[in-house]
Amino acid sequence: MGMAVASDDLLSKKAAAMRASLERSQAITDDVVSILGSFDHRLSALEAAMRPTQIRTHSIRKAHENIDRTLKSAEAILAHFDQYYQAEAKIVKGPHEDVKNYLEAIDQLRRNIRFFGNKKGFKNDDDVVIRANNLISEAISKLEDEFKRLLSSYSKPVEPECLFGSLPNSMRPSAASPGRDGDPNGKNHSSDFHSELHKNNADAVQYTLPVLIPPRILPLLNNLTQQMVQAGHQQQLLKAYRDTRSKVLEESLQKLGVEKLSKDDVQKLQWEVLEAKIGNWIHFMRIAVKLLFAAEWKVCDQIFEGFDSLGDQCFAEVTANSIFMLLSFGEAIAKSKRSPEKLFVLLDMYEILQEIHSEIEILFKGRACTKIREAVMGLAIQLAQTAQETFGDFEEAVEKDATKTAVTDGTVHPLTSYVINYVKFLFDYRSTLHQLFQGIEGDSSQLASVTMRILQALQTNLDGKSKHYRDPALTHLFLMNNIHYIVRSVRRSEAKDLLGDDWIQRHRKIVQQHANQYKRNAWAKGP
Repeated sequence: MGMAVASDDLLSKKAAAMRASLERSQAITDDVVSILGSFDHRLSALEAAMRPTQIRTHSIRKAHENIDRTLKSAEAILAHFDQYYQAEAKIVKGPHEDVKNYLEAIDQLRRNIRFFGNKKGFKNDDDVVIRANNLISEAISKLEDEFKRLLSSYSKPVEPECLFGSLPNSMRPSAASPGRDGDPNGKNHSSDFHSELHKNNADAVQYTLPVLIPPRILPLLNNLTQQMVQAGHQQQLLKAYRDTRSKVLEESLQKLGVEKLSKDDVQKLQWEVLEAKIGNWIHFMRIAVKLLFAAEWKVCDQIFEGFDSLGDQCFAEVTANSIFMLLSFGEAIAKSKRSPEKLFVLLDMYEILQEIHSEIEILFKGRACTKIREAVMGLAIQLAQTAQETFGDFEEAVEKDATKTAVTDGTVHPLTSYVINYVKFLFDYRSTLHQLFQGIEGDSSQLASVTMRILQALQTNLDGKSKHYRDPALTHLFLMNNIHYIVRSVRRSEAKDLLGDDWIQRHRKIVQQHANQYKRNAWAKGP
């Protein structure tokens, strides 16, 4: 029992010790909580005390950023002001000494206007923008003067020798040809042109374009063009280009020998002089289109690069006077009094228009050139119609020929020789005639029909002339010799293919009939 009491005392002591320990831990915990609460209060107080400092620091940082932005903006403004004044100095100085820098100054002014126009306080009604706009207007006006000066300085008439030298060797006029050495009355038969054209195959030869303006100047003129178009000065640009280049082009043609002749002027000329002038005109048309106009188009294309419609309009207005001056001579010939000898020059003129047709379509392709294209086509049609009418005139003249030239021995009459040579010469133009009649009548067999009618008209006339012989034998001898000459000439020429074997055989029978009649009449007379 004593042991039990001792155990209870021991447990009580341990419990009391544990309670005391727990009480001490609680006290410590309360002290820690109290300390932590004190720290929280102090931190809150510290944060409250530091907040104004933080706000001031943030404001200072923002202020510095604003100052930096303002300084950068001010630097940009000052830089643009500096650039403006530099550009102003160049504009005032003018473009004559340094066009490239002058153009850069105009571009800089435009950048200044855009810059200040987008800045608050620098709207379009502000002084700096107004001054810049006024300065650009002044600059563009000076550019227009510079464009005129450059274009005029480097635009000179092309000398005839330079143009002749640009032709292929086979197409250069000889030293004695008209249009050279100031001899407007020299002989240059259009038949020479025709044989030359077909011998050289004009479509295949190469031409060397003359240099109208130095190549180094063209990019500069293009830069001036861009500035003037951007400023809305298209009409001023067009006028400046037209007034300068059209005059130079006309002078080039005048130096070559081109002259403006009316229908009345043509009528007054002797045939030999007129034939020479027509031969000249054929050369002039080729030189004008294939050399001068082609070179002018190249210049226009480079100066107005990027502005196609404006370039087409400039080209049309520059070339209009020159090409209409050339066409007026052709129209005067087409409208002048018809005569058989004019047929071949009409065909030569028609051929040159066919030769240059592709160049006309390429060079004068724009809407602004429509009238020019139509005028060239109109002249070709007019020449074709006049040529066809001349055929009719020739047929009628042959049938009504009343020459009194006597052929006492019944040999070939001069009229027969003349008509046969005329027909043989026509067949040198066979392809052209086919094209001509096909274009007008829509039927290439028209050429054969016309040729047959001419030869029939000749036979009708010969029948009339044969009746002048009192001796019937001579009548048949005359008809036999002349018709035989016709048949033999046809068989030996290109007319054989066109008229056909039936025509030849039919007329050989007529020759044989007259031969038989001649023999019969001659034998009837006796020795």
